[in-house]
Amino acid sequence: MNEVRVRFAPSPTGALHIGGVRTVLYNYLFARKNNGKMILRIEDTDRTRFVEGAEKYITESLSWLGIELDESPEKGGAYGPYRQSERSDLYAKYAQKLIDEGNAYYAFDTAEELDAMRERLKAAKVATPQYNAITRAQMKNSLTMPEEEVKQRIESGEPYVIRLKVPLKEEVRLNDMVRGWVMVHSAAAIDDKVLMKSDGMPTYHLANVVDDHYMKITHVIRGEEWLPSAPLHVLLYKFLGWEDSMPQFAHLPLLLKPDGNGKLSKRDGDKHGFPVFPIEGTFPGKDGNPEKFNGFREAGYLPDALINFLAFLGWNPGTEQELFSIDELIEAFSIERIGKAGAKFDIEKARWFNQQYIKSKSGEALATYLKSDLDAAGVDYNDEKLPKVCNALKERVTYPADFWLDGKFFFQQPENYDEKVVNKKWTEEAIMILDAYKDALSNMDSIDAETAKSTLNNILEEKGVKIGRVMQAVRLAITGQGSGPDLMEIIEILEPKEVVARIEKAIKTLPAKQEQ
Repeated sequence: MNEVRVRFAPSPTGALHIGGVRTVLYNYLFARKNNGKMILRIEDTDRTRFVEGAEKYITESLSWLGIELDESPEKGGAYGPYRQSERSDLYAKYAQKLIDEGNAYYAFDTAEELDAMRERLKAAKVATPQYNAITRAQMKNSLTMPEEEVKQRIESGEPYVIRLKVPLKEEVRLNDMVRGWVMVHSAAAIDDKVLMKSDGMPTYHLANVVDDHYMKITHVIRGEEWLPSAPLHVLLYKFLGWEDSMPQFAHLPLLLKPDGNGKLSKRDGDKHGFPVFPIEGTFPGKDGNPEKFNGFREAGYLPDALINFLAFLGWNPGTEQELFSIDELIEAFSIERIGKAGAKFDIEKARWFNQQYIKSKSGEALATYLKSDLDAAGVDYNDEKLPKVCNALKERVTYPADFWLDGKFFFQQPENYDEKVVNKKWTEEAIMILDAYKDALSNMDSIDAETAKSTLNNILEEKGVKIGRVMQAVRLAITGQGSGPDLMEIIEILEPKEVVARIEKAIKTLPAKQEQ
């Protein structure tokens, strides 16, 4: 088998949808599994939809996710250039070849004439009005005009397009790696698609086939929405004489709304409060005005967690294992285990993956996130304590920002106290225990969690008080909260002097309640 070469070929028209991210991920996993090459090609031939900054957004998204490219516009490679707008001479050459060999033709129809054709077909109850092997006979093209007239129209500068001449009766077969054999009859399923537009730029259909051939792409792994176009592409490979080197196709299942009813869209993300793009960006919305697109990166998702989550949207390893490093995903991945049915986008599962990846990281690694938030908030901190704080909290957080949001009490004395706990547990008995505990801690310069616990237990035993009666009050005095991470671990991190100050503040601030 030739070296495996796959490509991700997005159009720079705006933010990269999370479905596109899954497509590039599957391409990447397949390439690495087979010691192949991963190529990024920018399909920017539709200049009317081109958006400045979109290409940079795509490359930044892939970089954040850790998807390494072997060839790209930035990296270069032996088969460049990697932007289609820089390869226009190549497409013109093969469009002309198709015309010369009778597999394509010039069409001079105006927009009004095309609309009139469709209306006639609708009136005749034709289910799918299209420009095809039957209707082209009534249209204005080089198949219905004398050769001399065609030449004159072209030389006079009259606008035209080049259309594929689809055979009237031909069965087109495709063995898709996900869906098996796909067979269609040309007249019923394939219309005479435009290959070259009036501006001289190719459409996707011609450009992607020519580029895939020249870049020696061995496998085309793309979304299900391209499946109806696949027979057309098979015809192009045949007409261009490249049938023997045609890549294998794999059309991936759709990403569905959380309820499974239809394709996932930005509107669904807005409705349910989650992003559907990898990173944040601002691009023209449907009304043409700038619109901000929220990203998973800014929402606090770790790239490796998002990769793991996306891998399972359409693929499964055939085992019970859910947590995979990127190397493990590469080892386990196979196209044969991709399903045909659409995959529901379950954001709760994405959050679960994020939690698991946070738990698996060291306190030192997580401290980077906390440090950034502390700096932004202008809070003083001891660098050595940050990993300990993160280790204390990481079992309880979902996003990196939670280390600061849920752990403020590590850096700031309580200003407010949980009223429910105050009303229920802040008793004379609790104050008595806290007062004794404060005195015991005052004699210490440092403390570990085990000593903090034994010291408190000794006081409780001496006073004849059960721990359940006062434990929440101790936590309340130190953190202001009624629940949280292991309290003894908190005391160790804060150190005795700070704990004593907090207990004194709480006793001074909170009035004692009579025990119920």
